[in-house]
Amino acid sequence: MLTTDYVPGAPNWLDLGAPDTEAAVAFYGSLLGWRFESAGPEAGGYGFFTLDRKTVAAVGPLTEEGARAAWTPYFHTPDAEATAKTVEQAGGTVRLAPFDVFEEGRMAQFTDPGGARFAVWQPGRTAGLDAVSDPGTLCWTELHSPDPAKDLAFYRKIFGWDTEEMSFPGGSYTVLMTSGAGREGSFGGVAQLQEGHSTPPQWLPYFEVTDCDAVVARGQDLGGSVLMPAMSAEGIGRMAWLADVGRAPFGVIASGGPGA
Repeated sequence: MLTTDYVPGAPNWLDLGAPDTEAAVAFYGSLLGWRFESAGPEAGGYGFFTLDRKTVAAVGPLTEEGARAAWTPYFHTPDAEATAKTVEQAGGTVRLAPFDVFEEGRMAQFTDPGGARFAVWQPGRTAGLDAVSDPGTLCWTELHSPDPAKDLAFYRKIFGWDTEEMSFPGGSYTVLMTSGAGREGSFGGVAQLQEGHSTPPQWLPYFEVTDCDAVVARGQDLGGSVLMPAMSAEGIGRMAWLADVGRAPFGVIASGGPGA
């Protein structure tokens, strides 16, 4: 289970690159009840999504040429420089070399061998998000990979993650866990990206909600779109994939909720 007791390899930050940050703020504010707090004029339009005065995500304008709207997960690292070197050695790409974010921490951004983008956060004054796994917050991170075995080998070199295979009718799913923590350290999974699928390799964040179907309907009313209709998974919950007004994909799940 994802918690704010961040350990190396666990997701500890999440931000959205948006083509229109004001539209994104309005969308998520209406959908999940988030409020926006600017990080200040020196932050280039970057700011924080808060819920009950706790930081639950962040948002900023797209800065890379040709970049598409997307959520990027950050994983805890005790040494951003060492992680960047390992990423290169393991076949990944350093998109943004490690740098200090004021006194809050140190970050870097990468692309894995399959093409999915991710980042790392080395805590300074800020350890990470203030709340996770509660309604309206991040609860799961899922890698959609064209070659799960290859990408898993890459991430094991970077973060030392443990994995567990779960079977279901018609396939299997790989659960990701921080090193040595067992199921208590599970925070995400890996799914095979289907050939011909319109979405590229990516990390998809899931936000906990109390009523999946209501959130899906509300998302459409707000100008978003449905990428995967709401469905139930026994023992897990009811989930769906949406795209926001900037076309950034994300998931919502009512864990163990009605229909699960």
